[in-house]
Formats: sequence, C-alpha cells, structure tokens
Amino acid sequence: MSTTRGARERARIEVTAAIKEEARGQLAAEGAAKLSLRAVARELGMVSSALYRYFPSRDDLLTALIVDAYDAVGAAAETALDRQSDHAPHPARWTAVCRAVRTWALAHPHEYALIYGSPVPGYTAPMATVGPASRVGLALISIARDAHRSNGLAVPPLAEALRAEAGRLTADVAPDLPPPVVVALVAAWSQLFGLISFELFGQFNRIVEDRDAFFDESVGNLAHAVGLIGGGGRAGGAVAFAAPGSGDGS
Repeated sequence: MSTTRGARERARIEVTAAIKEEARGQLAAEGAAKLSLRAVARELGMVSSALYRYFPSRDDLLTALIVDAYDAVGAAAETALDRQSDHAPHPARWTAVCRAVRTWALAHPHEYALIYGSPVPGYTAPMATVGPASRVGLALISIARDAHRSNGLAVPPLAEALRAEAGRLTADVAPDLPPPVVVALVAAWSQLFGLISFELFGQFNRIVEDRDAFFDESVGNLAHAVGLIGGGGRAGGAVAFAAPGSGDGS
C-alpha cells in the first residue's frame, strides 16, 4: 500500500467516524426520525455532496449507526461471558451477560432506543443488520448449549399447542437444543429487552426502586425458565434469534 493511499484511507476512516459521531448527537437531540444528512454536513462544515460520498442516503447512515449499536451491545455481552470462569455455574453466566446488556443500554440510551425503540418511519433495515443483531442472542444460546452438554439443563415443559412452532424455531435457532428450551430462550430474550426498555423508558418510575436487585431477580427467573440449573463447560455458536431491524423500523 502506498503512503498516499494509506493516508487517504486513514482520512476516510476519520471522516466516517466524525459523521457517525455527529449523527449520534442528532439522534440524542432530535431522534432518529429527524436525522438529516444535510444537517450533519452543515455541523461538520462539509458540503452535502461531499458527505454523500460516505453515505449516499439517510438510510445508509442509519444502517451504519444501527450496526454499530448492535455490535457494541453484542460485544458487551460476549466480553461478559468470556470473563466468566469455565467452572462458573450457568445461571451466573446468564446473569453476567444480562447485566452487561443492561449496563450498556443505560450508558447508551439513544443508541439502545435506535435498535430497540420505536420504528423509524420510512426505514427498513437491510440484511446487513442481522448478524450484529444476533450477537446477544448467540451469547445466551451458547450458555444453554454448554448447560445441555454438561447435564446442567432441565428441559422445561411445552404446551401441546406450541409443538409445531417449537419445531420451526428449533430448526432456525438452535437445532442441537430441545425444542422446549428454544421456545424458552426466545421468550427470555424478548423479556430481557422488555425489562431493560421498561427501566430505560420510564415505565418503572415510582414502581421499582431497587432496580439492580429487581433486574437480577428477574433475569435469574428467566434462567430458571430456560432450564439452567448450574454446571460448567463451554460451547460454540448457532444461528441466533434476530430479525432485520429489531426495533429500528421493521
């Protein structure tokens, strides 16, 4: 790589980062629906035509911000899991991951709202968001898989009416896990973000005071519902439960 080319690529990376940082500021101030490439360009002292070379449309910029947010919360979940001892009980690993997701959300409320809040009018998330959106789900699935392989998973009951849906979910999400566990995982995944959203968006105001203890108790109950009873061991990935644009316009 030539020195000139290297300098150009570094400059592009720096300008791209500046554009996204200004856009995040707009998200905080105005919300995703009012994100404007022209306003971003104006604040950065760029002409609009120059900014379009980095992000051809508002949707392209939104997608970049959404992918960054999913990757950030996913990395937080994965790091929390990696920091757990190989001998840590599976419920403790589950709680560590859930705590990390909550901590990230409370520290980045506007980015959380972008991916798990109200849909952005006129925006449809592309398939490029699916992989990043899967990362938290994959971390939770890996805990259940470890437990299953080390006899630390008590398979929960499954209603007869859900058997067909359970089979479909299992084929799509984690074919190596029992269908009742997959159903419980999907429910727990949605309830985790429901807990966080209630806290972040004010629904717990004047209701729940000790939110740390309430959260830990709640996610512990989710671990029990999935069937996590303890044990150690590690395992790898699968296709996680995530759809394009969860909370971001789909």
